[in-house]
Amino acid sequence: MNPFTRHPASVGETYGQHCVFAFGFGVRMMLGGAAAVVHAVFPFLFVTTASRTLGALNALRVRGGGAKVAPRA
Repeated sequence: MNPFTRHPASVGETYGQHCVFAFGFGVRMMLGGAAAVVHAVFPFLFVTTASRTLGALNALRVRGGGAKVAPRA
């Protein structure tokens, strides 16, 4: 099977669907991480942003895209 479609098919998505989901997921991860880094230096900024982002991403992962893949320990 084509390496570009093997994993997307395993989670019930087309290559395009998986690309859009993974790209959006990754961007949100980076923004949440950047907020956490800023918060580390300026604790009065982005007080709950990283934890809210993590919760939203986990809910998104469980609800769709990737739900059939068990999380790694």
